[in-house]
Amino acid sequence: MDKIKVLIADDHYLFIRGIESILMEDESLQVIGKSSNGKEAYELAKQLKPDVILLDVNMPVMDGLEALKLIIHDLPDVKVLMLTINDNDDQLLEALKTGAKGYLLKDLLPNELLTFIHMVQRGESVISGHMAGKIIENLNKTTSKKSKLLDKKMDVLTRREKEILQHVKKGLTNREIGEALFISENTVKNHLRNIMEKLHMSNRVQAATYALQEGWLEKV
Repeated sequence: MDKIKVLIADDHYLFIRGIESILMEDESLQVIGKSSNGKEAYELAKQLKPDVILLDVNMPVMDGLEALKLIIHDLPDVKVLMLTINDNDDQLLEALKTGAKGYLLKDLLPNELLTFIHMVQRGESVISGHMAGKIIENLNKTTSKKSKLLDKKMDVLTRREKEILQHVKKGLTNREIGEALFISENTVKNHLRNIMEKLHMSNRVQAATYALQEGWLEKV
């Protein structure tokens, strides 16, 4: 099996070394490049064609959001995970709207980082910890006007599907959702696939956002 090629972009050398050491513990991952500013990250991405980029939001020369826009425009197949020390609402929303596959706080655990990299490589979108609920609430507000223009969808979700989306809202991974509901990770994936097909959504965060807007989920 080919290794997942990862590019790390952060302006703190010790943080890069720490991330690199964590990724080296997973034999399916390979760090192919490191950069200390957004411009260099963009140029390296074009040159090295990584599968996943870990991109710090705040960097010199060119910040992470500007680099993200260029990367998504020129390398649409690359999955970008944004890293930050805070949960700034505006940056969070802009990154996801631009095309980032995830937005992670830097205080996440090593095993969480590894899990998230594999998730985005499989095409999933991820947001760490309490930020998941926060972004869903924000997306709910910013898209409420737009949703009124769309035809209302009937509540076609089963009780189990709503339970799964409730856990998505909390920021749980598929494995964690499976453990919470005493079902397998593959069963969770199958449920999410069915949910996205029913609601015509492209990822689980959008599905949870829509279900929350329609009042199908508890706002807790």
